[in-house]
Amino acid sequence: MRKVNPFVLAVLLALPAALQTGCKEPPPPVEPPPTPVKAGVVLQKDVPIYLEAIGQTRGSTEIEVRARVSGYIQTVNFTEGLPVRKGQLLYTIDPSPFEANLAQSKGTLAGTEADLARARQDVERYRPLAAENAIPKETYDTAVALERAAAAAVQAAQAAVQRAQIDLGYTKVFAPEAGLIGKTEVYPGTLVGQGQTNLLTHISQIASIHVRFTLPEREYLRLARRRAEGGQGDQLSPRPLELVLADGTVHPEWGRLVFVDRNVDPETGTILLEAAFPNPGGIVRPGQYARVRAAVETKAGAILVPQRSVSELQGIYNVAVVKADDTVEVRMVTPGQRVGNLWVIDAGLKAGDRVVVEGVQKVRPGMKVKPETVTIQEGPAAAPPAAPTADTGATKGAEVN
Repeated sequence: MRKVNPFVLAVLLALPAALQTGCKEPPPPVEPPPTPVKAGVVLQKDVPIYLEAIGQTRGSTEIEVRARVSGYIQTVNFTEGLPVRKGQLLYTIDPSPFEANLAQSKGTLAGTEADLARARQDVERYRPLAAENAIPKETYDTAVALERAAAAAVQAAQAAVQRAQIDLGYTKVFAPEAGLIGKTEVYPGTLVGQGQTNLLTHISQIASIHVRFTLPEREYLRLARRRAEGGQGDQLSPRPLELVLADGTVHPEWGRLVFVDRNVDPETGTILLEAAFPNPGGIVRPGQYARVRAAVETKAGAILVPQRSVSELQGIYNVAVVKADDTVEVRMVTPGQRVGNLWVIDAGLKAGDRVVVEGVQKVRPGMKVKPETVTIQEGPAAAPPAAPTADTGATKGAEVN
């Protein structure tokens, strides 16, 4: 009897089992459960449309304090950055040269007055003699001419004395108006005046803070036409203005336009405007960055979604919409201005659409989700209304109440 190799026998016995196993169908894949998200129906309401411009604050009056005479600064008599009153002494300039000039001018005046007195005496003495032809007429005429010349010399000397007194008075620099004084540009020992710097400091009146800003020519024409149609006279903005500061807070006081420039800048295509805002407590200072805005019209039936529902990539904005079968559709939208914690969507959504408000990063197009319904509500404004920019993250500062 032929002997069988044990290894071959083991392979032959295992082969049927292997073939049977290989013919089995793989088990069906287990579908993952729907991803839980929070979704809400878009909010539809009438919202005001804001016109916004960027500007810089300044005092209602900006005063440059300058030296009127040349000399060395002796004293600085104020504390930088604090209010000053009108007429307060700010600087003293070395008065010695001006005191000497005044003394010299007074001496010259005294000499000319003595010459005038002598010339008048000659005229009084020669007048009766000339009437009796006791002296030549030319002698009398010469005396009269000398009197007139002496009188003119006195007037010139008096003017020199007055000018010397004025220059001496300029050695003390007083505040021309009350306001907030800035830093000093000069210190004791600094030479100021002719040939040197004559700017000493600045004073700003900030009880009313002003903001200068520019509007594109197109926006100006739109407002001007609306003003003409509404019979608003010279009032460019029919509604009060708001001032939004650099930290996003809104100044508590309403403002108004006080100035519209006469011409449009041909290089930039913009027109300069200025608005005034009450500034109790002097919180707003000159030179601050600010935005001025006004509600110019109302958009009826605007579609609003939370800011964090909008995702942005390379300037393209998308919103995850939950369809009726609870699958996700990523839809491109056109966002407009912000209203509180919401964004106005100008295009891409319609009333009744459900959008993902929490869990946007977890969803993909066509994904099945398990939406938890929430109500979209307007919350407090974290920033002023503004059109979206490339650095505006869609997940910043949004809340769903």
